[in-house]
Amino acid sequence: MRAVTWHGKRDVRVDTVPDPVIQQPTDIIVRITSTGLCGSDLHLYEVLGPFLDKGDVLGHEPMGVVEAVGAEVTAVAPGDRVVIPFNVACGTCVMCGQGLHSQCETTQVREHGTGASLFGYTKLYGQVPGGQAELLRVPFGNFLPIKVPQGPPDDRFVYLSDVLPTAWQAVAYADVPDGGSLAVLGLGPVGDMATRIARHHGIEQIIGVDLVPERLERARANGVEVIDLRDHDGGDLTEHVRERTGGRGPDAVIEAVGMEAHGSPGAKLAQQMMSLLPDPVEARIMERAGVDRLHALYAAIDIVRRGGTISLSGVYGGMTDPLPLLTMFDKQIQLRMGQANVKRWADDILPLLTDDDPLGTETFATHRLPLEQAPDAYEKFQKKQDGTVKVLFQP
Repeated sequence: MRAVTWHGKRDVRVDTVPDPVIQQPTDIIVRITSTGLCGSDLHLYEVLGPFLDKGDVLGHEPMGVVEAVGAEVTAVAPGDRVVIPFNVACGTCVMCGQGLHSQCETTQVREHGTGASLFGYTKLYGQVPGGQAELLRVPFGNFLPIKVPQGPPDDRFVYLSDVLPTAWQAVAYADVPDGGSLAVLGLGPVGDMATRIARHHGIEQIIGVDLVPERLERARANGVEVIDLRDHDGGDLTEHVRERTGGRGPDAVIEAVGMEAHGSPGAKLAQQMMSLLPDPVEARIMERAGVDRLHALYAAIDIVRRGGTISLSGVYGGMTDPLPLLTMFDKQIQLRMGQANVKRWADDILPLLTDDDPLGTETFATHRLPLEQAPDAYEKFQKKQDGTVKVLFQP
């Protein structure tokens, strides 16, 4: 089969690799019909190379049609249309029973002290072959696949794999009070979708912050107050947000940027210097040091009102990143974070994926491309070129 594979920093290729096969009686094989390019994939493209091997298959936002099932699979059958969550979760352990599928005890990567395994996402999370491919082996076939109806286009459902539950959890964790305000830092796919979900939940004031014109315009078209970060390089962003929120700041901030935030030249230089080290050395440093570009997180801490909540959905990788704990304690900030627990939110989201399409899923993708164009798509997404906000590959 053809699959997107990692070969080095900013070097992904489409290679021919062996087809996956049933390995356990609860496995299924899915023929992928659509699969997304995620902002988290850029962390593999740019930063997390020490935890990858050449030839690793990338991608964690797939959907498709069941092609084969193991002997013990009864929940789905060949021909069923399914979305695959990015968490590899068993559905039966204590953590899964609490709706914490990103902490699944069956697939935790204890070697690295991390949570549940993830499709297509480094040794830190199990090095499980990913879904930017023609075929995907999916374990836990009686629990993990989300069965969706035949008929509507893939765009209606594919975001159940990651974007929708990640944004839904971000809004839920923000816990904006009635009549309250929400700021969203970063209007990439997750931030953009979070503003749509916040609007659906009736949050009255939503402020979106970014510096990419196409992203700002998408949010503005959906009724979001937008702030162009390029107009506030002098450091007055916090005051500008406070002016819009009664002088005290928003009740909650969703930080949807993560480790590659703009505005952190020192951390950027550290990332670049570390990339020159041998992979084993770089990996040890990343597991023990703070190497993230924290500008967006610092901005969230500064912007949120006293007693407010920060909902952190942007991905970070440094073990000892410095945080202004005195400020956080003094402001009595509540901080919630973590990988989305996809199955926890799927039943809440599915009723919205109707013909009315209130979240705008069918027009959410900016680019639909064959798998063979993945290397070019990664580059343009990383450089924010050609209006690239959300890419769907169609193997």
